[in-house]
Amino acid sequence: MITLNRKLKKEHSPPTIGLTTEPVKRISIRDKLLVKEVQEMEENLPATCSVKFEDPNLLSEFILTVAPDEGYWKGGKFKFSVIITEEYNMAPPRVKCLTKLWHPNINVDGDICLSLLRQTSIDEHGWAPTRRLKDVVWGLNSLFTDLLNFDDPLNIEAAEMYNKDKVKFQVKVQEYISKGKR
Repeated sequence: MITLNRKLKKEHSPPTIGLTTEPVKRISIRDKLLVKEVQEMEENLPATCSVKFEDPNLLSEFILTVAPDEGYWKGGKFKFSVIITEEYNMAPPRVKCLTKLWHPNINVDGDICLSLLRQTSIDEHGWAPTRRLKDVVWGLNSLFTDLLNFDDPLNIEAAEMYNKDKVKFQVKVQEYISKGKR
């Protein structure tokens, strides 16, 4: 992040007389937004979340880890790949769950059913240009607590198991968590 901040400052600083400077590469609107939003996201991370940037100069890709401290998934660590496209903030980030888990709103392929990750949404809670990265993080974190949706699931089998036998559902969730710890 510091490197990108320096690039932004360099772009807006006056040229020095008599010294040759390297050509300045234009910073995209997305990258300008990300400098501020990543800082805001990191300052407002839930206690159960952490963020890792593989490349500190590339703010448009990171891994979010959610480690719920309550509920069915307590004790697990779930990784999400977050990629912010050039269309951001007019389009939501692309998010994929990298951890295999038993969840009604996340399928076995890692697809996620969360309205704020949709460009359009029936419930009017879809993506809007006013949303920020911190909203995405809090939304993903809430999938393990208060945003669980068993009525309109992506993983129908998990939702049906929950509705029929909550104990069996809990056992299956814990099996997945145990496999992930190996």
